[in-house]
Amino acid sequence: MSGTAAQGPRLRPVLEGIPTYKPGRPASGADGAPAYKLSSNENPYDPLPGVLEAVAGAAGRLNRYPDMACGDLTAELAGRFGVPPEHIATGTGSVGVAQQLLQSTAGPGDEVVYAWRSFEAYPIITQISGATAVQVPLTSGEVHDLDAMADAVTERTRLIFVCNPNNPTGTVVRRAELERFLDRVPGDVLVVLDEAYREFIRDEAVPDGVDLYRDRPNVCVLRTFSKAYGLAGLRVGFAIAHEPVAAALRKTAVPFGVSQLAQDAAVASLRAEEALLVRVGALVEERTRVVDALAGQGWTVPESQANFVWLRLGDRTMDFAAACEQAGVVVRPFAGEGVRVTIGETAANDLFLHAAEGFRKEL
Repeated sequence: MSGTAAQGPRLRPVLEGIPTYKPGRPASGADGAPAYKLSSNENPYDPLPGVLEAVAGAAGRLNRYPDMACGDLTAELAGRFGVPPEHIATGTGSVGVAQQLLQSTAGPGDEVVYAWRSFEAYPIITQISGATAVQVPLTSGEVHDLDAMADAVTERTRLIFVCNPNNPTGTVVRRAELERFLDRVPGDVLVVLDEAYREFIRDEAVPDGVDLYRDRPNVCVLRTFSKAYGLAGLRVGFAIAHEPVAAALRKTAVPFGVSQLAQDAAVASLRAEEALLVRVGALVEERTRVVDALAGQGWTVPESQANFVWLRLGDRTMDFAAACEQAGVVVRPFAGEGVRVTIGETAANDLFLHAAEGFRKEL
C-alpha cells in the first residue's frame, strides 16, 4: 500500500471546525423518580387524531418507495395556504429545507446573514455550503436587530435568515419593522422567514410570512410539522416560495427523502386542525402560567411567542441546567449565555418552576 493511499481520502477543508449540532438530552430520573425532557421543543401530546391510523396504513407498504413528489401532501398544503402547488417544496424537516436553500443560493465567496443567537443549525449549514456566515447580534431585548441586519448586506450576500419567533429566545419581529426591512433588502437576495413556531404566536402584530411572500419573489417561508403538529420523529417540513426558488429546492432535495409515513401523517395532521388548535391553545396557556410564575420569582423573561422560554444566565447557565436536571427536568443550555426551556406537560413545568425558584433564592 502506498503512503498516499494510507492517508485516506481527501475531505473538504470547509468541514473542519464545523460546530456540532447538540440535540436535547433525554431525561433519566434517579431511582425511578419522574424525569422530563424540556430540551428539544417537542410537543408533549400524542399524535393528532387520524395520524396513527395513517402511519399504520403506510407501514404496510414499506417495501415500496414513497411518492417522491409528495403529491398528496403538496396538494393539501396548497389548499390549506391558498398557494399554487408549484410554490411548495418539501423536505426532511424545515432544517432539511433550509440546507437545500443554501445549496441553491450560496457557496464559497458568498455571505449568509442571520441574527445571533438564533437557530443553532444556521452556522452549521452555512459552513457546509462553503459560504461565510455574517452573524448580527440580537438587541438588548433579545430581538432581531433588523436595521443592523440590513446594514450587513453586501454585494456578496445571497441569503438572509429571519427566525420568527426566534429560537432560542422566543421573541418576534412585527409587521412594520419586518416590511421596512424587506423593503431595504435587494431583490436578488433571498430572505427566508423561518416560522417553525408560527402556530404558537398570539401577538396580532406579527405577520404571517405567507402573506408577505405573495408579492415578494425574494421571500421564502419555512414551516415544519415537528413542533405544533407533533411529528418530530418523522422529519417533514416545507417551504412556500415563488416558483424559481421552489423549483431549485426540488432539484436539491434528497430523492425520496420524505418517507410515505411522514407524508401520510402530515396530511392527516392538516385535516385534524380542530384538535390541533385545542392542543396549541393549552400549551399557550401553560406558557403564560410559566412566564408569570418566573416573573413572580424575580426572573427577567423575554416575551415568548413560541413553545419555550428563555433565561439569560451568563456564566451561571450550566449550574442552572444542572439544578434543573437534579430536580427531574432536562433543559437546553447554551454555555455562557442562557437556557431554553420547552413548555411541556404541567407536571414537567411544575418541576422546572420549583427548580428555578430554588436556584433564584441562591443568587
